[in-house]
Amino acid sequence: MTLRYLHTMVRVKDLEASIKFYELLGLKETKRRDDEAGRYSLIFMAPPGQPECPVELTYNWDGDDGLPSDSRHFGHLAYEVEDIYAMCQHLQDNGVVINRPPRDGNMAFVRSPDNVSVELLQAGDPLPPQEPWVSMENTGHW
Repeated sequence: MTLRYLHTMVRVKDLEASIKFYELLGLKETKRRDDEAGRYSLIFMAPPGQPECPVELTYNWDGDDGLPSDSRHFGHLAYEVEDIYAMCQHLQDNGVVINRPPRDGNMAFVRSPDNVSVELLQAGDPLPPQEPWVSMENTGHW
């Protein structure tokens, strides 16, 4: 029996804010389906060159009152980054809270506009510790 990864799905309340967040991470839209009859949109976003690793943003046009207040029931998304400090600075400069700063030069956590936890991991060996990250405290939950 063969198993093949397809995607991770997250429900979003504000489609444009969510797309902007995932674009800040470096993901690009790879596929979109707008269903008039079902009144929903599916937007697939993946890292460049990795269309087989998408996150599916599911947006219900009429709202989604059933969305849990904390979407962590599924865990988190994880992405490897070339320079964790540069990525965290880029996200922070664009208004994203760094919930778990990369104090160790290796790992950080942020949250999407829909409270989805996203883990960022440094490619290869951890970077040498550097400020302001070393002294930065955790913010909220991650």
